[in-house]
Amino acid sequence: MAVRTIGWEGEVPGHVVLLEQTRLPLEHVDVEIHSVADMADAIYRLAVRGAPAIGVAAAYGVVLGAQAALKHSGEEALARILSDADRLAAARPTAVNLFWALDRMRARARSAAATGADGAALVKALLAEARAIHREDAEQCERMGAIGADLIQDGMTVLTHCNAGALATGGIGTALAPIYTAAKQGKRVKVFADETRPLLQGARLTAWELAEAGIDVTLITDSMAGRVMFEGKIDLVFVGSDRIARNGDVCNKIGTYTVAVLARRHAVPFYVVAPLSTFDPAVPNGAAIPIEERPAREVTEGLGRRTAPEGVSVYNPAFDVTPAELVSGIVTEVGLIEAPDRGKVEDALRRGGRAL
Repeated sequence: MAVRTIGWEGEVPGHVVLLEQTRLPLEHVDVEIHSVADMADAIYRLAVRGAPAIGVAAAYGVVLGAQAALKHSGEEALARILSDADRLAAARPTAVNLFWALDRMRARARSAAATGADGAALVKALLAEARAIHREDAEQCERMGAIGADLIQDGMTVLTHCNAGALATGGIGTALAPIYTAAKQGKRVKVFADETRPLLQGARLTAWELAEAGIDVTLITDSMAGRVMFEGKIDLVFVGSDRIARNGDVCNKIGTYTVAVLARRHAVPFYVVAPLSTFDPAVPNGAAIPIEERPAREVTEGLGRRTAPEGVSVYNPAFDVTPAELVSGIVTEVGLIEAPDRGKVEDALRRGGRAL
């Protein structure tokens, strides 16, 4: 994909440029972000979304806050930077990449401050860290794409849910990376993309992204996934994740659990593609993952006009949890975790240098 989801413009001072994803697919608009408040708002309202991408965005958000703190003394500047990190962390509660990236930025800020770095040096150190997070994400996407492409044979059809492509990361994607890589290898790959209600990320983003890349994509509503599996049209399922528990339970966009159950019923392999930064070893299982609940209007007015009666009660969880027993494997940058469980997850985290 040639699309750029997020980038830092200039050096110090500089600003962030985001692809405004709420305007896709009808408009391709870049927006400039100059403050922590604007970045927190962009993350919350899904102008930038996808677990890896919001981690990158939050890291750059800390740099924006550090620039604004330049006029303050070292201790006060550090305090403001740490406060800004807390504000960004509150933007969305489920995607663990957000907190992982902010922990790295906090550690870099404390380390630079401990060396007596002045304000300018502190900002430069934080920008270097944010760029490293961005670069590492892109490299991990490439590795996951290569590992996942080995699961795709020529002529296969993949079903995916929500958007886990270039728009959701700093690189070519997580769940879509194997598809892009397989196509680059010369394999013929078709994709069925779930619409992904209520915000239609599959329709607005995945279908657009795949079509732009020249991938054969067919859009279906979420309720059609079982039918296309029953008809034998699906060979594999690839989805991303926003948080993976220590035992291998996978949290992803609402509706993923349904797809996993249908895949098991129809003997279709169900794979998750996610970097190790998406794993949360502090969470023992999926029941302990906090599930964000979004505003009711996303359901009652999700298509730009009201589609439900005034005053109706709405339950709008943004994510659900797929038990590890329904997951055929998790593709990570250090390899494929087949039939994931606690021991296999811990082994992968050790190989990737993650603290347990």
